[in-house]
Amino acid sequence: MESYVSSIGSRLQMLTTSDHASVVSMNLFVALLCACIVIGHLLEENRWMNESITALIIGLCTGVVILLISGGKSSHLLVFSEDLFFIYLLPPIIFNAGFQVKKKQFFRNFMTIMLFGAVGTLISCFVISLGAMQFFKKLDIGPLDIGDYLAIGAIFAATDSVCTLQVLNQDETPLLYSLVFGEGVVNDATSVVLFNAIQSFDLTNINAAIAWDFVRNFFYLFLASTLLGVLTGLVSAYIIRRLYFGRHSTDREVALMILMAYLSYMMAELFYLSGILTVFFCGIVMSHYTWHNVTESSRVTTKHAFATLSFVAETFIFLYVGMDALDIEKWRFVSHSPGTSVAVSSILLGLLMVGRAAFVFPLSFLSNLTKKSPNEKISFKQQFIIWWAGLMRGAVSMALAYNKFTSAGHTHLRGNAIMITSTITVVLFSTVVFGLMTQPLIKILLPHPKHQSRSMTISSDPTTPKSFTIPLLGEGQDSLDDLGGHDIDHPSSIRSLLTTPTHTVHHYWRKFDDAFMRPMFGGRGFVPFVPGSPTERNSPNQWH
Repeated sequence: MESYVSSIGSRLQMLTTSDHASVVSMNLFVALLCACIVIGHLLEENRWMNESITALIIGLCTGVVILLISGGKSSHLLVFSEDLFFIYLLPPIIFNAGFQVKKKQFFRNFMTIMLFGAVGTLISCFVISLGAMQFFKKLDIGPLDIGDYLAIGAIFAATDSVCTLQVLNQDETPLLYSLVFGEGVVNDATSVVLFNAIQSFDLTNINAAIAWDFVRNFFYLFLASTLLGVLTGLVSAYIIRRLYFGRHSTDREVALMILMAYLSYMMAELFYLSGILTVFFCGIVMSHYTWHNVTESSRVTTKHAFATLSFVAETFIFLYVGMDALDIEKWRFVSHSPGTSVAVSSILLGLLMVGRAAFVFPLSFLSNLTKKSPNEKISFKQQFIIWWAGLMRGAVSMALAYNKFTSAGHTHLRGNAIMITSTITVVLFSTVVFGLMTQPLIKILLPHPKHQSRSMTISSDPTTPKSFTIPLLGEGQDSLDDLGGHDIDHPSSIRSLLTTPTHTVHHYWRKFDDAFMRPMFGGRGFVPFVPGSPTERNSPNQWH
């Protein structure tokens, strides 16, 4: 009996020690997050540094310190988890991107963005897969089948939309921001959908039927994910408009918006769809309808809440990637053949540069053929920056690589370890080198007019996270209504659809939106009011 009690006591003591170690790790990690915020603020005016690179470097330095303290046993405080990344960290980043994006610029360039994000990703994946198949066979990295090579293509075709947010400014370079960022989100979604499709099909014995099923499954995931995001956003707008929670509690409005946004992502995962696409388009729809249906204080609160959650998640990701880059377990496998690891990393870097060039310049040429105004065409300098800014690889590539080449964050095969360490090397090199050079390149190739005042830049669009220093509510709110301007003649024939498709589609969209969507889902122009209040008595209708 005494031995039984003592064994229980020792187990409890071990659990207590383990819990305490977790608490210590979390304390240190939160302290590092605070340090990233403070240092990032101090480096705000630095033309070379941005918060992503700052967090990455702090993570690397912390990893070195932990590695020295632990005697070379470990370099990180937390074990990498795909669930942590895909379920908790990625949703607020992508949702806020859709919620804050300049819809006017995004939808004006929608066809180009989809061309880059979907078709471009497929081209890049094909180029990287084909190149890896040719070069890796000459290196001794273990057996890889066609499914592995296609998975490598999908992994390294995924650009880092998070870092793009940091290095581009949507007020200074609206076209570039819209194209690179919009492409980045669609690219991430396409890469994840493509990766999942590759994983779910046996591609060792591929034939026409399997190829057709693969393509059909890919487009089904793409369209279904988008529709689910739009539907969830409309449901949230309808509920908040009809019930108007603000008359009792603004907290309920804010809570419902946050939960409905997260629900869209989780529903996509539940139905095996792309959560990235779903939550992105949910953010766009909620900013167009739902956000205008809540009270004034709730609008300010939700803007701050979504931006803050996104910012913390971004910092968390880069901080962890920096620490995990020095994971001794993975590097131990490649220590006997460092030349192979360097060769694989170099080949992958070269392939992703070639793969991106293979679609940016040709697709830009095709896009320019459809543009009549010289101002709408993508110049060669802009094409070069689009190519350069999209070379950064980040957490999506890391998470997909871990999914493919590790088991619960650990790897015991040399070939898998080489692929993981090569992915880490590519992510670090591309983020630091390409990320550091992007802003100086923009200043050299596309110098911003110096006479424009800072106040003008900040107040140009109240929907951006950096515009919280001015009132968030006002006539400057970016909206789908502003797409194409008000000086466009009403289209009256198919000819106008062919000559000015964006303006024509927008004209009919506005008519449909005003006639059917807004009366049901609210949106800009809908003014919430408390029933029985002077607002209701003085305003017989809610539209003006």
